[in-house]
Amino acid sequence: MSLRLTLFAKRTSPAAAGGTARSTTQGHHAERPCVPRSAFGAVLGVVLACGLAVPANAETPTLVWEAKGLSRPESVLHDPVTDVLFVTNINGPVMQKDGNGFISRIKPDGTILEKNWAKGMNSPTGMGLHGRTLYVADVDTLLALSAASGSIEKKYKADGAIFLNDVVVADNGTVYVSDTPMNTIWRLKDGVFEPWLTDDVLNGPNGLLVSDGKLLVASFGRPKSVGQEKEIAGLYAIDTEDKSIAALGKPIGNLDGLGEMKPGTYLATDWADGALYKVDVKGKSAQADQLLDLNQGSADLLYLADKQLLLIPMMLDNTLAAYQLGGAKSE
Repeated sequence: MSLRLTLFAKRTSPAAAGGTARSTTQGHHAERPCVPRSAFGAVLGVVLACGLAVPANAETPTLVWEAKGLSRPESVLHDPVTDVLFVTNINGPVMQKDGNGFISRIKPDGTILEKNWAKGMNSPTGMGLHGRTLYVADVDTLLALSAASGSIEKKYKADGAIFLNDVVVADNGTVYVSDTPMNTIWRLKDGVFEPWLTDDVLNGPNGLLVSDGKLLVASFGRPKSVGQEKEIAGLYAIDTEDKSIAALGKPIGNLDGLGEMKPGTYLATDWADGALYKVDVKGKSAQADQLLDLNQGSADLLYLADKQLLLIPMMLDNTLAAYQLGGAKSE
């Protein structure tokens, strides 16, 4: 997701009424809303095309439903035990410690079960699930919630962090968290939460994914704003053993969410420009094709392979949008 432009100077070390669902089979493209001057900074500029036009033979995802009435939704996660979606709601300015943030529970068909299910957060963003523990990034703290009740069971303070953004949990229970403006990845392992890797090469690490011994990163770069030139970023692979970093292809955009369709094929959202890309990676090269032209604010996505269902929180539209991929029908 986006944040105030002044936070993107490169660093080298860290220190409620329920909404409704609307079903449709039509494509989705609306005029981009004007973004007020707020914690998101000045209005973001138009992203350069960079040769990433939608290819004529690309399969366009089909919008199947939208859950409306959310409050700046940022991230979505599936709970396989209950077959329910968790959605973080910032519900105010990003990174503001106002106690207004919360998590919603939504069915995979778009029905909002509980809009204000888990409360007591400030500006919740990315999530990760391990067992029945739901990890949530909340400004400079990693929260551990009960996935059953939504109660906050433990807090891990990230001293020196500015903006903990996305969360991913490896199979062994290790938790990785991106601190976007500090170019840092934090790690929770054996009860210790600490900076694991800091490197300016990451260029604003945002979306995270663990695959085949690698921590994959979708980076945000820096948006164009008053006094700041636009800088786009791409995907990176970090070896979880030796921490070596490899760029996967060329920069794509101001990336936010990252999901895996299959090994070597990924989906990524561009928050600033409002876009969805499919990225095919071979070795250290990558081909990015734009699949959707969206409104600004397309945030931390989720791809459910078994349902071939793509979920994208549209932060500035206060909506969670679901798209069908591959022609399969979601259940």
